[in-house]
Amino acid sequence: MSDTTTRGIRVQVESFYDEERSQPAQEHYLFFYQVRISNQGNETAQLVSREWIITDAQGRQQRVQGPGVVGEQPVLGPGEAFEYTSFCPLPTPVGTMHGSYQMVTRTGDRFDAEIAPFSLAMPHAVN
Repeated sequence: MSDTTTRGIRVQVESFYDEERSQPAQEHYLFFYQVRISNQGNETAQLVSREWIITDAQGRQQRVQGPGVVGEQPVLGPGEAFEYTSFCPLPTPVGTMHGSYQMVTRTGDRFDAEIAPFSLAMPHAVN
């Protein structure tokens, strides 16, 4: 599990391998990840965009950027949280993800809330 806090914005991520939708013979491994973003600070902030760095077992990297998450740009007041689930296909049974959420406070101050690295791993693929 990944767990980090930047300026009061806590990001927790847990990943899961989807055996049913993966096709190892075709080098297609599907992973889901569940994210909880909670505002533990004292200022309201809106998540406006995201950036993910996805690395497979061969060291190949893919950068994914875009507005919001799962079609939303949640506003988090102090004590509020937002949760969502998404997925990541990989050509290898093991990989990692990390990145950041770009946040904006009500006063227009921008900052990146870090998403600490977490593993994407098929069970028993890593000893």
